[in-house]
Amino acid sequence: MEYPNYYAIIPARVRYSDIKPSAKLLYGEITCLTNKKGYCFATNNYFANLYQVNKNTISLWIKELKDNGFISVELIYKDKQIIERRIGIIKNNEGGVYKKQRDNNIKNNTINNISLRKMKFEEILFQVTDVSVDVLKEFSDYWTEQNPKGTKMRFEMEKTFDINLRLKRWCKNNQKWNKPTKKSKIKTSINTHQKAKEMIRNLNNNSNG
Repeated sequence: MEYPNYYAIIPARVRYSDIKPSAKLLYGEITCLTNKKGYCFATNNYFANLYQVNKNTISLWIKELKDNGFISVELIYKDKQIIERRIGIIKNNEGGVYKKQRDNNIKNNTINNISLRKMKFEEILFQVTDVSVDVLKEFSDYWTEQNPKGTKMRFEMEKTFDINLRLKRWCKNNQKWNKPTKKSKIKTSINTHQKAKEMIRNLNNNSNG
């Protein structure tokens, strides 16, 4: 997985707070992901895959950060259903660290932009639960490969691209390609003949003994 190139910021009030170390690390990750739009829309599933923990653990870390006033959480609804969660950083006066962060973001804008698009692609992809993580990673590595100029990824150069349909086809092809090949009749015949010769040799040795 390619990681965003933004700097992760964990200010003193978070570093030295009485919360879990893992929640502090998650805070740093959120600061990376809030730079493009001012908020992070990554799901618990995305963070769970990133840190190799379950989604309930991520929920506890986010709750801890929110309860301590480090982040804000806003749910976006459409037709009475949640379509997006927006996590924002609640900033205090901690010096010029955020100005430095913004300057670095502007400098690396092109790289960061494609990284965010890849992150959004993987966020959708890793919501699939009936496919192994290894297969999802292979699928992601292939379709997020960048063109020589580094401006677009492979999936962005397709006229149409439906992740679910492409993933189903990918899994189907994997099963076909990884299907064990049957031994040819000639090879089977040779192996049987060799085993027979070995059996006769053993019988002769036993009778001579």
